[in-house]
Amino acid sequence: MMEGNSRFIASAQDGPHRDLDELLRRHLAHPFRKPILDYNRDALAAALAARDAWNPAAPLILDAGCGVGWSTQRIAALFPDHFVFGVDQSVDRLSRGKPLPMPENAVLIRADLVDFWRLLAESGIKLARHYNLYPNPWPKIGHLARRWHGHAVFPVWRELGGEVECRSNWRIYIEEMALALSVLSGRPVAAEPYATDDPMTPFEKKYLASGHALWRCRVNLG
Repeated sequence: MMEGNSRFIASAQDGPHRDLDELLRRHLAHPFRKPILDYNRDALAAALAARDAWNPAAPLILDAGCGVGWSTQRIAALFPDHFVFGVDQSVDRLSRGKPLPMPENAVLIRADLVDFWRLLAESGIKLARHYNLYPNPWPKIGHLARRWHGHAVFPVWRELGGEVECRSNWRIYIEEMALALSVLSGRPVAAEPYATDDPMTPFEKKYLASGHALWRCRVNLG
């Protein structure tokens, strides 16, 4: 295991944000209408073309915010009959070296997730699985709306369906995500400690080596 030097997340919050429920219900009542950029439409078209070239009937998995793509490779290996979209907005991260060649049932795509999620939903596409691994926690109290569960795009997750899994090294982030997913799914979602000796992403590997506790929540939005 690599030596870790990641700082622990510091925040003035000591629990889930008190405004989360009101913010989420406001987003549910008022659909997000920001214009979609053409490069994200092109990204979805390229992603779907890659899936169709492999197997047009393959169930889809989205690795949202895939970074350098380690997790995309791992997910594709775990689900060899699915096709995996690894999506990140950073060309630099996507172009970095990989531990293995990209599997045939996966593709890395540069896109803004805010648009990419909405385009998937507009196309009527359903996901079999939906991973959100170690997103930016935006730990300042005033940054709630920048966290995915507080963002105006979040209700689109319900339209995409699938088995959703979110992981973070900040317990409060996962507690908030669990509360938000409970609203979307209509069933209780729990934040739970997560331990592994086989990290899926560089962040997960570094956090474990730094002695961080890991947390996750999961729900089927099918």
